[in-house]
Amino acid sequence: MRRLGALHAEWTKFRTVRGWVLGTVGAATAALLFLLAGTTSANQHAQDAAALPTGPSGEAVNDNFYFVHQALTGDGSITVSVTGLTGVLAREPGRTTPGLTPWAKTGILVKQSLGQGSQYAAMMVTGAHGVRMQNDFTHDRAGLPGRPSAASPRWLRLVRAGTRVTGYDSTDGLHWSEVGSVRLAGLATTVQVGLFTACPAAVQTSGSPGGTSPAVASGRFGRVAVGGSWARGGRQHGRQDGWHGVQVGGDAGTSGSYADHTSGGYRPIGGGFSVTGAGDIAPVVGGPSLGPAYTIENFLVGTFAGLIVLTVVAVQFVTAEYRRGLIGTTLAATPGRERVLAAKAAVVMAVAFAVGVTVAAVSIPLGRQRAHASHFVVFTVPRAVELRAVLGTGLLLATSAALALALGTLLRRGATAITTVIVTTVLPYLLAVSGVLPAAPAQWLLRLTPAAGFAVQQTLPHYSHVLSVYTPSSGYFPLSPWAGYAVLAGWTALALAAATLLLRRRDV
Repeated sequence: MRRLGALHAEWTKFRTVRGWVLGTVGAATAALLFLLAGTTSANQHAQDAAALPTGPSGEAVNDNFYFVHQALTGDGSITVSVTGLTGVLAREPGRTTPGLTPWAKTGILVKQSLGQGSQYAAMMVTGAHGVRMQNDFTHDRAGLPGRPSAASPRWLRLVRAGTRVTGYDSTDGLHWSEVGSVRLAGLATTVQVGLFTACPAAVQTSGSPGGTSPAVASGRFGRVAVGGSWARGGRQHGRQDGWHGVQVGGDAGTSGSYADHTSGGYRPIGGGFSVTGAGDIAPVVGGPSLGPAYTIENFLVGTFAGLIVLTVVAVQFVTAEYRRGLIGTTLAATPGRERVLAAKAAVVMAVAFAVGVTVAAVSIPLGRQRAHASHFVVFTVPRAVELRAVLGTGLLLATSAALALALGTLLRRGATAITTVIVTTVLPYLLAVSGVLPAAPAQWLLRLTPAAGFAVQQTLPHYSHVLSVYTPSSGYFPLSPWAGYAVLAGWTALALAAATLLLRRRDV
């Protein structure tokens, strides 16, 4: 009861001081105004941009490749040897050089449909990562190492049994190793199966981000062996008829002055096929490859402005009593000084959490609306990830407010405590994400300082099988969302423990 009494007293104190209430409203307003300023566009009457396709789990995906396919009804298999993978990079209009991007890929594919974002499982050889089995954009498994050649081919096989697809590789077509087996829930009875080639753009991964160059790859295949209920020809007497070539996903972003170097197609060759393609089959990530798009993080950019205002409120919640000589009365009215601090912390954390969740819940749909009006696409994430970003924003502000309160208790001086929070939390965040600092120091700041807590807002995924610029200035934190929040929580717990100890020992 005494604890509840202290909590009620501190809440009454907070809500009856107009400056603190106005400060709370000001925190939400500052965050929203910063968002509005950051997404202002002169093109307010443009039509909405087309949305990025989404994968089976709701993530934004690239699904652009050249596909030589047939329909397979029921169970079946496809087996082929890959005898070569070559490519070119388009450095500038009219000029290309031989080369492959690391995740250029060619192989065999079982796909729900030709629609972008539909389920799939694939066995492939890549430019620099050997044989891989990938499915549903986000899953990747390693197979045989090395790049194929006529003298050292890579044999690939996919076997479909109901909703389960199993991938195998081999160096000779006789001795097979299972690479992986996946279940594609809801896989249709009739699926599209065949050969594919994709080649993501070359990405500059060092120096200033922003450089991408169109690229194209060509895979060379031996004779295709198929088994099962195929719609036409195919397996009888080794015939290669019944195949259809299509560019899935339009032009894969290769139109314009580079089109001559990145167009897709296929041709029969020596009983097999040569398949040329661009684009990628992979989740969309941030960095220069994302292009003109907004992410959820862009819509939460005003959080730091709200954090600054809430820091002032939280610090003043305790230092005002020291300045006015009222802290002695407060401590005398509540047995156990730690209860006073705990009650104050509970109040500021609850208020800050409510502000953070409200601001995030409003900012995300508002940001989407303004992004579409600006003719920008919006990076799609699963609903659970978006919810975590909303709740995480509340936790970020709540924990930061508790840190500010603890520092106010320790230092007793409002200006000093506010400056400490800004220097240790807000400033490292701004230096890291603005690109002012090189990537390595920026990452260390976001590992060691309370600014690591901003990672809880991150929705951009980091996939090892997608090449991009994974740096803070590109929207990536070095720690996972909850690990970053744990760093902030750790600093806050230490500060509260120190504040409790000093509050017990020193005179008011």
